[in-house]
Amino acid sequence: MTDPEPTADSSRETGLWPSIHAERAALAADLAELTDEQWTTPSLCTGLTVREVLAHLTAGAGLNAVRWLAGVIRCRFDFDKQVAMRLAEQMGTAPAETLERFRRIVESTTKPPLPVVAMLGETIVHGEDIRRPLGIRRDHPVEVVTRVADYYRGSDLVVLAKGRIEGLRLVAEDGPFTTGSGPLVSGPTLDLVMAMTGRTTYCDDLEGDGVELLRSRGGTT
Repeated sequence: MTDPEPTADSSRETGLWPSIHAERAALAADLAELTDEQWTTPSLCTGLTVREVLAHLTAGAGLNAVRWLAGVIRCRFDFDKQVAMRLAEQMGTAPAETLERFRRIVESTTKPPLPVVAMLGETIVHGEDIRRPLGIRRDHPVEVVTRVADYYRGSDLVVLAKGRIEGLRLVAEDGPFTTGSGPLVSGPTLDLVMAMTGRTTYCDDLEGDGVELLRSRGGTT
């Protein structure tokens, strides 16, 4: 029996790994010179420091479907508990070890039972959860962020996004992304992605009659 030919969608998904690796490498470089105090900065993820969010990214890159399911069973299907457990496993004893653990997974293609584009979204969004409070800016390739925006507009799988933008029209000013109908929300693609995943601080950089409604739907857990 021969293996089935890869579909266009599966090939497109697989082709996202270089972008994920590039985003991870850029984040590792951005965090190389942080002080111990900066590592304790609250991230945009409610209740987590920037160091803890980085450990969360490391954990996600080391979980295949089998390990993910084993963790879910161990935590009695409490998904938040599993996230906290895996995060703690990757913290290490000091910030330098947390960063080193992350560096080791930069080229990883291991993932939980999620689409590859969801991993790209996690990498970009959580990277910004870390960067924004630290005052670090990254100019993400607009085509990469557009791919994430296209995914989030149709999915609530990992984070509420599709439901959050319901009844709104989102239009990117720096790329081709557009979706929905209703009151307008416009701005850079990255800011739209972050706002549609609940990061309300990015609403400050958006314009249109729908901004305040989108802001009111914000919040991360």
